[in-house]
Amino acid sequence: MLGLEPFFMELIGGIEETLSSDDRSLLLHVVPDHDAEIAAYRRWGQGRLVDAVVLVNLVVDDPRLDVLRTLGIPTVVVGGPERTLDGVAHVWIDNAQAMRDAVGYLVDLGHATIGRISGPADLAHTRSRTDAFLSECAARGARGVVVEGDYAEASGTRAARTLLGRNDPPSALVFDNDVMAVAGLGVAHELGLSVPGDVSLLAWDDSALCRLAHPPLTAMSLDVHAMGVQVADAVLNLLASGRPTTSSAPLPRLVARGSTARRTR
Repeated sequence: MLGLEPFFMELIGGIEETLSSDDRSLLLHVVPDHDAEIAAYRRWGQGRLVDAVVLVNLVVDDPRLDVLRTLGIPTVVVGGPERTLDGVAHVWIDNAQAMRDAVGYLVDLGHATIGRISGPADLAHTRSRTDAFLSECAARGARGVVVEGDYAEASGTRAARTLLGRNDPPSALVFDNDVMAVAGLGVAHELGLSVPGDVSLLAWDDSALCRLAHPPLTAMSLDVHAMGVQVADAVLNLLASGRPTTSSAPLPRLVARGSTARRTR
């Protein structure tokens, strides 16, 4: 996903920029799965090869947390499921509130059936967003439909076709990242649907992909580079004090562009 996901490149840029100012370096190690990742942590811990670990994309009941606690490697979690996590520093993102804001915006535009193309369902932040999406739709009298994706273009295409090909398709779609949203925009064009006349599209993260699309994509915007700086600050503070703390990233804000409009029929 590193080559496809603007999110991670912006996050890494913010982390590296800040660490370098303290004469520290960021080691990026790409692994195929959690077993390989845990094996790397054990090597690092036994050899004292790293000062700290930044942990992203937590899954439900994530086994990596206990391993890192046992190894005693200082750890900063990015975007965990709860505000406070025992024994680790945490940069928390209120994904649930951001999703409630997104649903509220679309319902206020008159959309009564809203589709969501999520990330992998085992990710903790996907669970938080999905739960908030369904509960907010229900609370506002809308119908929410969720199809799982994996953040890649192909999954965005498949999911958008699944939702827009229904007999009663949603009039608005919320995507869990910008890559899938751009793919969904392509599907709408292929099906002869006007965006936003026939279907409104809302993306997440708001990279340049959203701004360069035609029409430009409405997005829940998060300054990912600034969050990377915040993560690096958490690393440096943890190393200096030895005390894990929790900080909150700024809440993603809705930036309305040309891909969303009031439902007229």
